Amino acid sequence: MRRTTPLALAAAVLILTGCGSQSGGSAGSDGKASPSASIRSPHPSAGGCVSRAELTAADNGRQVCLRKGGELRLTLDGTKERPWKPVAVSGTALEAINAGFVIRPGDATAAYRAVSAGKAELTSSRPLCAEPTAPGAVSCLGIRGWKVTVTVR
Repeated sequence: MRRTTPLALAAAVLILTGCGSQSGGSAGSDGKASPSASIRSPHPSAGGCVSRAELTAADNGRQVCLRKGGELRLTLDGTKERPWKPVAVSGTALEAINAGFVIRPGDATAAYRAVSAGKAELTSSRPLCAEPTAPGAVSCLGIRGWKVTVTVR
């Protein structure tokens, strides 16, 4: 779980206040947009695409339809012992914008603007187990992947 101090929460509110707010959404397995708890989408636009989406680790495997000019932000909560790798993006449909700052070591944050019609994939990964801290301690080589496909229209 994410631990948030009142100071960190106040700093995040101040940063996000300057960014504006719009609705967000996701696409389900049938490719049509559907609201979810982690992709805030109270009012998807016609055609199922949204102007704003907010993603978390729980959105792994989702498909999101974003309107051109829209904004996508994501936060993957990690730990110092099990950090997320920086988010990688493929394709030319999204352009990176300032995501603010990371409050805790191990988190991965990113923000993108939908600049052209097309598809993009966002990916990251983190270790399943923390690195052993003592000789002979149990360890694993497992990796947890994270991927979201974004369609821009």
